[in-house]
Amino acid sequence: MAEVLVFVDHVDGAVRKPTLELLTLARRIGDPVAVALGNGAGDTAAALAEHGAVKVLTHEAAEYADYLVVPKVDALQAAYEAVSPAAVLVPSSAEGKEIAARLALRIGAGIITDATDLEAGDNGPVATQSAFAASYTTKSTVSQGTPVITVKPNSAPVEAAPAAGAVEALAVSFSDAATGTKVTSRTPRESTGRPDLTEAA
Repeated sequence: MAEVLVFVDHVDGAVRKPTLELLTLARRIGDPVAVALGNGAGDTAAALAEHGAVKVLTHEAAEYADYLVVPKVDALQAAYEAVSPAAVLVPSSAEGKEIAARLALRIGAGIITDATDLEAGDNGPVATQSAFAASYTTKSTVSQGTPVITVKPNSAPVEAAPAAGAVEALAVSFSDAATGTKVTSRTPRESTGRPDLTEAA
């Protein structure tokens, strides 16, 4: 089967639920290859393998934390060029959609955002989207290049499907634009005691 790149959303090696959902969807159209970046990337391998990743590409560098999205786009592009996937799946967060859009522009591909389901089709992956407050459901395919698709959280069940999860180091060369916007400070968000919407059932 063709390989499908899955961008990993994690916090210091703890994989977040939307990524595990992406692995479930990715298995419908190919063999998931996870891309984990930043601090703790190598620690994600066990959870990713448990949920179907046949391979985990990792790269740790200070740039992922010190600068905004461009270093992650550089890395995802490097993974794309190394794997030649059938599709690229990214969690549909504000950051995820920006990463997906920048990647699609670089590789000359179509993009589908906020998909709620994914299935194999004759002409590549078919993405389901909800429109007008879920009044309508549409099914879309990408007609040019490798589909780059962002998927809404809580769109698929998390299903375990143990796979090899072989860890490989990803070679990444950062572009000049990678250091254009620097993060100068961070303030931890205060806990309200409520679950994160992307983690809620």
